Amino acid sequence: MSPFFLLVGAGLAAGVMNAVAGGGTFVTFPALVFAGVPSVAANATSTVALFPGAFASAWAYREDFRAFEGMAPRKLLPVSLAGGVVGAVLLLLTPQATFDVVIPWLLLLGTLTFAFGGRAGAALRRRFRIVPGVLASAQFLLSVYGGYFGGAVGLMMMAVWSLFGVTDVRAMVAAKVLLVGSLNTVAVVLFIAAGKVFWPQAVITGVAAIVGGYAGARVGRRLAPGYVRLVINIVNVAMTAVFFWRLFAR
Repeated sequence: MSPFFLLVGAGLAAGVMNAVAGGGTFVTFPALVFAGVPSVAANATSTVALFPGAFASAWAYREDFRAFEGMAPRKLLPVSLAGGVVGAVLLLLTPQATFDVVIPWLLLLGTLTFAFGGRAGAALRRRFRIVPGVLASAQFLLSVYGGYFGGAVGLMMMAVWSLFGVTDVRAMVAAKVLLVGSLNTVAVVLFIAAGKVFWPQAVITGVAAIVGGYAGARVGRRLAPGYVRLVINIVNVAMTAVFFWRLFAR
């Protein structure tokens, strides 16, 4: 397949996935690697490419922004920005060879979280009472991961929020889209300043992700979540398996 059409398809799919449930990085990152972009630069380029699509989705979800169950999302914004900075700096300091070894395990972590995060959160709520003061620390750590790699970070956020008894799914999805986009703001600036972005690939993927992000948010409000999650889980498992094969085949 032509790299152009590969990146357009990946951008569209990632935009839809991020708007509906999350996990768009699982599509754009491998697509950029297969298009010939080195892994660290591919991760940075993917972050930049998906950045505008997050705000396109946030605009589509604008009617669903509201405070939920004792939590004001705006209070999590500074924490998310700080974590995004730390994660982005860590990525820039990670040698290429080290990142090539780490990336399959990050993909596995994101895949497992996407597949089982909701049920794990429900099980924890039955056994423990989560202290609200822990939320800021958890959000910071998630944002560090988001700035460093970001696969399934939106789902991780919603899983953590659910531990605090949040049940308004639409409000969580809208807040997730906004906060993930925001934590990537500084990361995007750092990646651009460090010269890690492959711009032709970023523009192609990013334009497609904007279209997919807006369309996915509009359509996603009407789709059955179970079917969407099933498709995304299949994609996540496939991409994780490919990168483990690449790791052990070297």
